[in-house]
Amino acid sequence: MVDHGQAAPATFREVFGVGEFRALWSAELLSITGDQLARVALSVLVFQRTNSAGLTALTYALTYLPDLVGGPLLSGLADRFPRRTVMVSADLARAVLVACMAIPGVPIVLIAVLLVAARLCNSPFSAAQAATLPLVLAEDRYVIGQTIRQITLQSAQLVGFAGGGAVVALLGTSRALAIDAATFLVSAVLIRAGVNHRPAPPSGTEDGTFSMLRQLRAGARIIWWDRRLRTLVGLAWLAGFGIVPEGLAVPYAASIGEGTLAVGLLLAAHPAGIVVGAFLLGRLVDPPRRQRLIGPFAVLALVPLIAFAFQPGLHAALGLLFLSGTFTAYQVTASATFISLVPDSGRGQAFGLAGSGLIAAQGLGLVAGGVLVTSLGSAATAIAVAGAAGTLVALPAAAAWTRARTA
Repeated sequence: MVDHGQAAPATFREVFGVGEFRALWSAELLSITGDQLARVALSVLVFQRTNSAGLTALTYALTYLPDLVGGPLLSGLADRFPRRTVMVSADLARAVLVACMAIPGVPIVLIAVLLVAARLCNSPFSAAQAATLPLVLAEDRYVIGQTIRQITLQSAQLVGFAGGGAVVALLGTSRALAIDAATFLVSAVLIRAGVNHRPAPPSGTEDGTFSMLRQLRAGARIIWWDRRLRTLVGLAWLAGFGIVPEGLAVPYAASIGEGTLAVGLLLAAHPAGIVVGAFLLGRLVDPPRRQRLIGPFAVLALVPLIAFAFQPGLHAALGLLFLSGTFTAYQVTASATFISLVPDSGRGQAFGLAGSGLIAAQGLGLVAGGVLVTSLGSAATAIAVAGAAGTLVALPAAAAWTRARTA
C-alpha cells in the first residue's frame, strides 16, 4: 500500500532553512512568473494580428508541445552532466531566445520557431531540478518542499496571469517578453550562486545516442512496471482536459464582451483555486487521506467545466474555474507520491518522461480546444465539451488508482 504515517512531519521553516532549496525555489518562482506573463503577451499578440481564436489557441499550445520531443530525449541530460550546469545552461539559452522574440516586428512564424526552441530547453532544466531536490532535502523535508513548490508555483502563475493582462496592456507585448527574458538571466545567477556543484551521477556518464536511448528505455520501464506509477501518470495527464479554458481565455473574454484585463483574470482563476486547495489539503487532511482523495478530486476537477455550456458571465466563469482549480490540487499529492516512489538512479529520466508527457497532454488539449472552437464556433461550448470528455476519462482512472493504492 502507498498510505503511510509520518511521526514527525517537517515544517516549512525547516525547509526554507536550507540555502540550496531557497535558491532553487526563488529561481523557479521568478522564471515561472515571467513565463505566465509571456503566455498572456503571446496570446494577445497573435489574436491582435490574426483575429483568429484557433491560431491563438495553437500558438499557446506551442508553449507545451515541444516537450513531446524534449522530455523523452533531453531530460536524460540531467543524469549525464552535472545538474547545476544543465540548469544554468538551459536558463541562459532561454534568455537569449525569448529576448529575440521581444524584438518588435518579428514575424509570427519566427516567433513560433523561437518559442519551440525555448521550450525545448525546459525539459533538461526541469529534470535536473527534480533530480537535485531529493539530494538537497532529505526524507520528509522533501515532501514538504514539493508541497511548497507546487503552492508557490501556482501562486506565481496567479500573479503572472492576473497581472499579465494589466502589464501587457500597459507596456505592450514586446516589453512583456523582454521581462520574461530577464527572469531567466536572474534565475541562472541564483542557481549558479546558491546551488552546490555536484558531479554527474555515475550511471549517466556514458556518451552517445545509444546511451541516451538506454536511459529513455530504463525510465519508461520504471514507470510501466509499477502499477502505482502508471496510474499516477494517467491521473496527472488529465490536465490535458483542464487546460482548455486557458487556451480559449482570449476568445472567451471577447465572446462575453470583456477585454484584456478579463483575460488575465480568467487565466488566474484556476491556479488561484489550486493554491487554496493545496493549502487546505496540506493543513487539514492527513497524508493517507490525501492519497485516497486523488481519484475523486481528479473527477471533480473537470465537472465544473461542463457548466460553461451555459456561457456564464465573467464572475460566474471565474467561480467555475476557481472551483475546478481547488480540486485540481490533487496534482500536488500525486506528484509528490510519484517522485517518492521512483528510484534515485532513474529519477531524472523518469521525471522527464512523466513531466514531458503531462506538458504534452496539455499541449494536445490546447490544440483540441482550438479545433473545437473552430468547428463549433463557440469558446464556451468547446470548454464544456472538454469538461464532459475529461470527466468520462477521469472516472475509470480514479477507480484504477483506488485498486493500485490498496493492492
